Amino acid sequence: MTASTPPKPPQRAALRHVRPSDLRSAAQLASQATQGVINITEGVHQSVLRRLGFSGGAVPEQTGGLTGQIYRGIRGVAQMVGHGLDGALALLLPLVDDPATHPEASPERDAVLAALNGVLGDRLQSFGNPLAQTMELRQGGRVLPQAPELLRAQLAQPSPHLLLLVHGLCMNDTQWRRSGHDHGAFLAQALGCTPVYLRYNSGLHTSTNGRELALQLEQLLVAWPVPLQRISIVGHSMGGLVARSAVQAAREAGLQWTQRLRELVFLGTPHHGAPLERAGHGVDLLLASSPHTLPFAQLGKIRSAGITDLRHGHVLDADWQGRDRFASPQDHRTPLPLPEGVACFAVAATLAPQRGLLADRLMGDGLVPLNSALGQHGEPARRLVFARESQYVAYRTGHLELLSSPAVAAQLLAWLRPVPDPGP
Repeated sequence: MTASTPPKPPQRAALRHVRPSDLRSAAQLASQATQGVINITEGVHQSVLRRLGFSGGAVPEQTGGLTGQIYRGIRGVAQMVGHGLDGALALLLPLVDDPATHPEASPERDAVLAALNGVLGDRLQSFGNPLAQTMELRQGGRVLPQAPELLRAQLAQPSPHLLLLVHGLCMNDTQWRRSGHDHGAFLAQALGCTPVYLRYNSGLHTSTNGRELALQLEQLLVAWPVPLQRISIVGHSMGGLVARSAVQAAREAGLQWTQRLRELVFLGTPHHGAPLERAGHGVDLLLASSPHTLPFAQLGKIRSAGITDLRHGHVLDADWQGRDRFASPQDHRTPLPLPEGVACFAVAATLAPQRGLLADRLMGDGLVPLNSALGQHGEPARRLVFARESQYVAYRTGHLELLSSPAVAAQLLAWLRPVPDPGP
């Protein structure tokens, strides 16, 4: 920047990460949020009326009479404004939002979208909102094509050893690089494998993402430029649950890629859940205990299916199907052991300086307790049995620091490095 060039205002610097099509998606979100606020307001109003002895409308959360008509009118106006704005933007955006003008993705925008999908991804998808992310296998910030000739052109030197990296909640594929380190790039250089990074909507159910990943890996197996001999998967946090789900879904469907799967590595994966989500469910129950705070319980129910799956570590459809995911604190999971014939490894982290301290058990890495990350459980049927040499605990390490820890990188390399053939 020269002396004659004035600095960009902060607002303009932020807007350069926003695409015109994002405006339409944001308008849809704002319209839906407005409807939600109206519902909560009317619910509080109705709770007060019932407390005073007045009857309400046919629906317990809605008012009746003239008051009810006023709320219905407000809803109608909000809906009309939302439809009008959406229609106007639908006409204008094709004129100004040419995808060719956005050849490079913005890391800042990608990070915001990943976080938004983690919190609201299931709602975004159900509403058809363009901000909902689709699952993609990527490398170098680009989507991998499924056509063999295009895939060969994009991959410089495809290896028969595929390393798949699966990110966690509210994150994306580019965030494997942290503090200048990327486990995928590090292992690729050391092992000669080809790293591929998954990007997915972490607000969807874990089993939904697992099933889709299983199908995409089967397509990648067919399109891979050289015969795949070995697949290794490294999953961080929720990514480990998605990986376990994908293996189970693939085996049930008889897919071929699991025959090449050799290793599953879990980095801070909440195999038996995370306390923060259980605390969030406790807040739901507390708000629902009073007629005055009951309408506000709807706010807690905004959080995505992906987040509520972390309460106990859901992996299968059966873990959540047919149940209100906000209703019961009980663990309804179907026990699923580690897949047979696959070498499984668990990395856990703790903020404590050494094993055995009380903080070690209470905090873990700040998000996931040690027992959960190591698959340990009070019920024998739910335990995930990792061999002693297949477990590693990183001390003075937080949940995200697992992505940049040199000690963790060295341990991954030790586990994934091929064992020398002893010969005859």
